[in-house]
Amino acid sequence: MLMEMPLVLVMVFFSVVCHEIAHGYTAYRLGDPTASRMGRLSFNPIVHVDLFGTIILPAILVLTHSPFLFAWAKPVPVNPAYFRDPKKGMMLVAIAGPATNLLIAIALAVLLFLTGSFLPAFLTKTFAYVSVINVMLMVFNLVPIPPLDGSRIVARFLKGKTLFNYMKLERYGMFIVFALLFTGVISSILYPAMNLSVRLLGLAQYLR
Repeated sequence: MLMEMPLVLVMVFFSVVCHEIAHGYTAYRLGDPTASRMGRLSFNPIVHVDLFGTIILPAILVLTHSPFLFAWAKPVPVNPAYFRDPKKGMMLVAIAGPATNLLIAIALAVLLFLTGSFLPAFLTKTFAYVSVINVMLMVFNLVPIPPLDGSRIVARFLKGKTLFNYMKLERYGMFIVFALLFTGVISSILYPAMNLSVRLLGLAQYLR
């Protein structure tokens, strides 16, 4: 894994950038120019770097030999006031990020299927790792805890006081997420997702 790690980190960061651009582009197509005006619909990595989520956290996970690798980029700004239906718009914006991670995972699996026998072993292993990590990023972001993407999907179907109380969790959201990470609750969701993705995408032979 040592040989693959630098390229894995680069590709995971690129995947996270694509995730954020998908949010911003979807918002733009729905009428919100905020991300575009702020220069966030860009593949320039500098505009997406979040000191903790992009650099510190992944480094900690690598150094502690964590079985999972997480990272996030600076969230793309979205203003739902531009949307004809703000709740539906936010749901569509939220779905775009995890959907992009799924597409990246599938694209890498297809690339391996077509060219895996011709590529060096470290490249096939890298692509397989990044494919699996993208599936885990998708699943992780769909956890329905504000401010993760899954919460925006759930919020679409809530009303009144229930919605208000649910969204109040956002101020504690990242503390809740880290608590679930360290207690193994999220791992219990991600391990089955990882194993299922390895089987369905045919990646097992490249991860040996």
